[in-house]
Amino acid sequence: METASPLPAQPLWRAKLALYLDLIRWSRPAGWLLLLWPTLSALWLAAEGFPGWHLLAVFTLGTVLMRSAGCCINDVADRDFDRHVKRTAQRPVTSGKVSVREALAVGAALALGAFGLVLTTNTATIYLSFAALAVAVVYPYAKRVVSMPQAVLGIAFSFGIPMAFSAVQGRVPAMAWLLLAGNLFWVLAYDTEYAMVDRDDDLHIGIRTSAITLGRWDVAAIMAFYAAYLGIWGAVLAQTLHDPAWTAGLAVAAAQALWHYRLIRLRERAGCFTAFANNHWLGLAVFAGIALSLPG
Repeated sequence: METASPLPAQPLWRAKLALYLDLIRWSRPAGWLLLLWPTLSALWLAAEGFPGWHLLAVFTLGTVLMRSAGCCINDVADRDFDRHVKRTAQRPVTSGKVSVREALAVGAALALGAFGLVLTTNTATIYLSFAALAVAVVYPYAKRVVSMPQAVLGIAFSFGIPMAFSAVQGRVPAMAWLLLAGNLFWVLAYDTEYAMVDRDDDLHIGIRTSAITLGRWDVAAIMAFYAAYLGIWGAVLAQTLHDPAWTAGLAVAAAQALWHYRLIRLRERAGCFTAFANNHWLGLAVFAGIALSLPG
């Protein structure tokens, strides 16, 4: 009786590539979409319409590269914590499938690729990119000393806004900083939802998060964060955008925030993670409202 021949071994390079793609969360694009929509919104606002293919490519590819580099840094910084959390225990660095040196090398290569894109813009934007990188590197360690490290993440995830204005206009107007402040509240909202998923594990291992700091006020705070985000963006852009598409975009985003309340109000892990994972649709609604109001 013939026996089935064993399947051929997977080439080493392909196995490594699969691990690296897992390291940068390639199969989970929600992370970089959360950075992309506010950045593109800022590009359209700064250019008062379509910003051109060059800047669109620079900021889209740069967002993907820097988010991926951030995942490498985060996994190296959190490797000793992640092994105690069921959801993260099998991440490549934590499980030992990718070494710390490899992860840092991948992250450095991705960050250099993003910096190469920034070099095609202007001097002001290049300077801002160093500040953005510094905040991205600091964030993974903030949870050791800051009671709400999500605020640091909010700055890191919002830095594409002033960079977009700088790339288009050569300066960063007050509007950009106000939009950054508003976007920070959105990051606080969705990353607190994310932190609620791991709250029990984080309490056990001693990590500080907004979900732990806020305690029983977590759900109310998240809804206040959503309201602050949409309220600030609505107020800042009230004199700039008058098209009904912008009003519709804000309304759709607000409706999604209310849906998220239904998902998180019982504080169940599955509901909180679903709310977090679908936040990119809220960001898309805001961007679509802006882009359709500035078709030029």
